[in-house]
Order: sequence, then structure tokens, then C-alpha cells
Amino acid sequence: MSIEGVLEKIKNSARFLPWITAGEVIPERKGIYEDFPDFLNDRLKQILKNRGIEKLYSHQASAVKAVQNGDNIVVVTPTASGKTMCYNLPVLNTILQDSNSRALYLFPTKALSQDQVAELHELIEGLDIDIKIYTYDGDTPQPLEKP
Repeated sequence: MSIEGVLEKIKNSARFLPWITAGEVIPERKGIYEDFPDFLNDRLKQILKNRGIEKLYSHQASAVKAVQNGDNIVVVTPTASGKTMCYNLPVLNTILQDSNSRALYLFPTKALSQDQVAELHELIEGLDIDIKIYTYDGDTPQPLEKP
């Protein structure tokens, strides 16, 4: 069933109708894009281009620039809007400049952390550099030892 069909079924359901207080269809908008920042490592730019990403969304470019300037950021956008690039690009860019740098990612759920590790791993594979990434969660054997 299509998403439209599911929504129609919910809107017409006696079970759900009392809980619906409003409904709105927000028309799609074209994305606003910006070129990769000049300071972004050329290898990182090439990996993105290899993945079909020619430009960043404006919120990604703004976030990456802010982090480069030493600012703290919070990115609040809908699911699948590219938030991951807002932190992966600055982290990888820094590691490419200084191999002694490190990053700690904290996620509220195990599933989200696994998704993010997979995404980061894909970028790292494309860079062909030795960056170690690990997850630490409730299933990690105690005590955690270096591999």
C-alpha cells in the first residue's frame, strides 16, 4: 500500500480519528545547494563526487564551515536530510589533516549507531586510509580490550 493509501486509511479510521487534531500537506521545495568549502580535503570532495554528491545542501555547508571556525553547532532537520554529513565531513577532514586526531560519537540508540558506523565506514573505505572505528554498547564484552 502506498503512503497516501495508509494516510487515507488512518484519516478515515474511527479508531484513529479522535486522536487526529490537524493535518497539513507541506509542498515540496527545491533544495538549496552550495559548493564544497575550499578548506575541505580534495580526497574527501572526490569521494563525495564518486557517490554522486556534487554540492552540499546549504545546511550541511553552513554546519561544516561553523565547525571549521571552531563553533559548536546543533543541526535540527527532518530524517534523511543529510545531518550525518554535518559531522562526518569535519571529523574526516580533521583526520586527513592530522592523523593523531580522534572523535567520539554518541548516539541514543544502538540501531542509530550501527547505521552511522556503516555510513562512516563507506566514506573511510573510499578514502583508502586506515581509520579505526568501533562501537561500544550493551553487547560489548567487558572489559573492552584493544583489538
